Amino acid sequence: MAKSTKTSKKSGTKSSDKSRGKGSTKPGGKSSNRSSNRSGSNSSGSSGTKVLPTPKAAAKPLVPDSFTEALRVGDGFNLFDTDPRSTPGWDGDKQSAKDAMPALGEEMSELQERLYAESKMGGKRSLLLVVQGMDTSGKGGIMRHVVGQLDPQGVSYTAFKAPTAEEKRHPFLWRIRNALPQPGQIGAFDRSQYEDVLVVRVHELAPRATWSRRYAQINAFERSVVDSGTTMVKVMLHISADEQKARLTERLDRPDKNWKFNPGDVDERMLWPAYQEAYQAALEKCSTPEAPWFVVPADRKWYARLAVQNLVLEHLRALDPQWPAADYDVETEKARLAAT
Repeated sequence: MAKSTKTSKKSGTKSSDKSRGKGSTKPGGKSSNRSSNRSGSNSSGSSGTKVLPTPKAAAKPLVPDSFTEALRVGDGFNLFDTDPRSTPGWDGDKQSAKDAMPALGEEMSELQERLYAESKMGGKRSLLLVVQGMDTSGKGGIMRHVVGQLDPQGVSYTAFKAPTAEEKRHPFLWRIRNALPQPGQIGAFDRSQYEDVLVVRVHELAPRATWSRRYAQINAFERSVVDSGTTMVKVMLHISADEQKARLTERLDRPDKNWKFNPGDVDERMLWPAYQEAYQAALEKCSTPEAPWFVVPADRKWYARLAVQNLVLEHLRALDPQWPAADYDVETEKARLAAT
């Protein structure tokens, strides 16, 4: 399980973060067509089911609601009506969320190991987490606090930067295809193929006729990925302009954060309305039954991390990988070992 650490980002020439559609069936259950009903800071999500906070000592969360159902992009979704400070699917507070995550991480890790073990006996399944979001939306925190709970040997991580000269010589999906997880792996994309309908669109790095065709190309590509055995979990971290400003300000105010600030972030911020329109279009056109989008309110970092962890966990539960049966006689091997 060798870890991949590719570092290619963006299909445009800028280096910034940018990026609802059809309802689909939740892992192991009913379908959802969530629209724009996320308001208030402690909403329970579109299903309305309350989620009890977890006592610290219990370390096992009570989550009767599904984050998959609460956050899925469905028909009629409007990003502009989605409250970035809301907490769909969770009625607990920050501390109860933090208390819940270790136990969830343990379960996620066991399911990851089962998935990997399954692949050693011929299994072809894998999972791919795609994370998009504006600058400062918390993509790095998701990688550290969610993906970081997994066994790194079973994780294939790729951060997509501006395309290299070689990548520009190929179709835009070439580098994405090369970074897909192998059977048994959990892939993690920090930005993705969607940069080619976000940055490219906003900065007019390609003619409209070119980038407008890419939505259908992305859908066809993702359908083939899913058909090959990879479950896709596509997450957009939805941050408000005010929260982004506060986070950028902190980077300038703190010497230990100065290195994280890029003057280009301010230039990109000035294009906020265009980026929001580009995200809305990508969510509408590319949330499919095979690979739906999930919009995670991200003004509260603790909630975003809890939500993404639960999305990954719920999809792993739906895969339900099992320990493979041994392809040798266990009792015979026990006897042979005892005789040594």
